[in-house]
Amino acid sequence: MPLTNTAISNSKPKDKPYRLSDEKGLYLLIQNTGGKLWRFDYRYLGNRKTISMGSYPEVSLAKAREKRDDARRLLANEPPVDPSDNRKASKASTKLSSENSFEVIAREWWQSYMKNKAPSHKDKVIRRFELYLFPWIGDKPISDITAPQMLEVVKRIEKLNKTETAHRALQTSGQVFRYAVQTGRAIRDVTADLKGALSTTSVKHMAAFTDPKQIAELLNAIDGFKGTLTVQCALKLSPLVFVRPSELRQARWKDINLDAAEWRFLVSKTKTDHLVPLSRQAVAILKSIHPLSGRGEFVFQGGHSPLRPMSEAAVNAALKRMGYDTQNEITGHGFRAMARTILHERLNIDPHIIEH
Repeated sequence: MPLTNTAISNSKPKDKPYRLSDEKGLYLLIQNTGGKLWRFDYRYLGNRKTISMGSYPEVSLAKAREKRDDARRLLANEPPVDPSDNRKASKASTKLSSENSFEVIAREWWQSYMKNKAPSHKDKVIRRFELYLFPWIGDKPISDITAPQMLEVVKRIEKLNKTETAHRALQTSGQVFRYAVQTGRAIRDVTADLKGALSTTSVKHMAAFTDPKQIAELLNAIDGFKGTLTVQCALKLSPLVFVRPSELRQARWKDINLDAAEWRFLVSKTKTDHLVPLSRQAVAILKSIHPLSGRGEFVFQGGHSPLRPMSEAAVNAALKRMGYDTQNEITGHGFRAMARTILHERLNIDPHIIEH
């Protein structure tokens, strides 16, 4: 007799496990602990085999019969397919798809490619993936993602009025696809088909002063700044060395030779060795802060921990305290643009020398 839901509900555990048979090989195994497990008996190439089909009530009677019928259809194929082997193949395929998903490969690329990048940059890149890419294509096998699907994702970012973010997301996705090609998990980079698909971005330059009179006022303001010694020295050194703000705040004493008036370090952006000659004024500033941080690693130590460099927001916060608009007037990064403009336009220095 076929099983009924009432018979299943009324079944009680006994000293030993026992079966409640349905039909066509399906039965419910009642365990002595009270568990109720679906089983399906079948023959494949003359051998008797059994596979599990879940537990009751998570798998209902109707669902268990549906699973049994699916297995019987596989056995009815010509040649017949073993339901157990088919299940193993399906699980292996699912695992392979998850291992080759866009998110898994993107995180693998991020770990490898970003290994020597600045922590702040690494965080921005992975956060962009997590906010704008993974929710929509993260679980898809990377080899199955098409150009139209990729375009739909980056267009969604563009519609949020984040055109630059959309371009950056597309660019880094291209790097992930190329990494997948190199590691044998994709055939080609589909983002190559999307060139020109996004609207162009307007270039936004870092706020900076380029008029000598404004620069003179800024230097006077810096000279009179009453903040901490660390921020005072960072501000005073910024218009003397023109390095990137991240390179200034992460300056290490081991890279600085005050006797030779030289600062040598690896440029984070280009991964090249760089030499910054130090003027007598720059040497004087570094000597003034040496008693405070000279025994540590960083020249400009963090306010909360001497083991970490100064916060990336510290210089901009100081400029704001002095009354400057860091959106439209001057930023910590703006000292580089200031130097470039003055040296080239006012002093006629060759741009190649300036960039070097």
